[in-house]
Amino acid sequence: MEAELRGKAHRYGKNVDTDVIIPGKYCNIIDPVELGKHALEGLDPEFSKAVRAGDVIVAETNFGCGSSREVAPIAIKGAGVSAVVAKSFARIFYRNALNIGLPIFESEEAVDGIASGDEVTIEPATGTIRNVTKGTSYRAAAFPPFMQQLIDAGGLQPYVERRLAERA
Repeated sequence: MEAELRGKAHRYGKNVDTDVIIPGKYCNIIDPVELGKHALEGLDPEFSKAVRAGDVIVAETNFGCGSSREVAPIAIKGAGVSAVVAKSFARIFYRNALNIGLPIFESEEAVDGIASGDEVTIEPATGTIRNVTKGTSYRAAAFPPFMQQLIDAGGLQPYVERRLAERA
C-alpha cells in the first residue's frame, strides 16, 4: 500500500448517505472522473471545485448509509479523494469502497481532532492518521496484508485479474 496519503480534510457530519454522495441523476455515468465531478453535490455543491487530488473526507458516524449505490465510492475516488476517515461506515458502503480500492479508516479520535482545511496524512499500513496542521496523531485499524493488496491493485476486479494472470 502507498507509504502515505496526504491531503486537505473536507469535514462532514452524520449519516452522509449515498444519495447525497452521488445524486441518482448521475448514476448512469461510467467514467469515474466524470462521476467525481458530481461527488457530494447533493450535500456540498462546492466540493468538486474545492477538492484536490489526495484530499481526505472526514465524517461523523454512519458514512455511506442509504442505498447500496456502488457508484458512491467510485464518485469519491473519481474526485481525487485518497481516503475517507469516519467514526463509522454503513456496511455496504464499507464493502463497496474496498471493492473499488478506496481506503477507508474508522477513528473516532481522528474525526474529533480534524477540522475542515486541516492538512492530514495517513499511513495505511499502520493505521496512523496525523493532523499536520495541529501536530496531533491518531490510530485507526490497519488493513491486513490481503486488504492492502486489494486496495493497491485498485479494487477487487483488478486484484482478481492480476491474480488470474499470475496463474496463467
